[in-house]
Amino acid sequence: MSKTQEPAPAVDNLKAPPIYKIIVTQSIATLLAALSAFMLLDGVTGYSVFLGGMVSALPNAYFAIKAFRYSGARQMPLVIKSFYAGESGKMIITAVLFALIFAGVKPLNELAVIISYILILITGLIATATLGLKKG
Repeated sequence: MSKTQEPAPAVDNLKAPPIYKIIVTQSIATLLAALSAFMLLDGVTGYSVFLGGMVSALPNAYFAIKAFRYSGARQMPLVIKSFYAGESGKMIITAVLFALIFAGVKPLNELAVIISYILILITGLIATATLGLKKG
């Protein structure tokens, strides 16, 4: 094959993963968990579950926006830089949100915040794995 007939490298054709589906999944799971906690337990636990879930989902949304701004082999330095910026920002946002919640929200069910954070984080991991296994 001559150079003019060679197909474009596969890296140029890569698309950003459907990260918005993961964020939507985490947000829906957060709402369902918060509503369940509100109905089955009490209002404080309900909004505590909601806050913990949002501490997981919102920084992930920031990461997705920041990390997937660029694509393609020619943009690789920008892709790497944006991933680092997205991950750093995600960690900072998570820490700030936890600090604001624990310092500013009273009354609060701290255990519900932590458990829902972990469960929504796991939901995101499962959604990522599930979407990663699907072809196309």
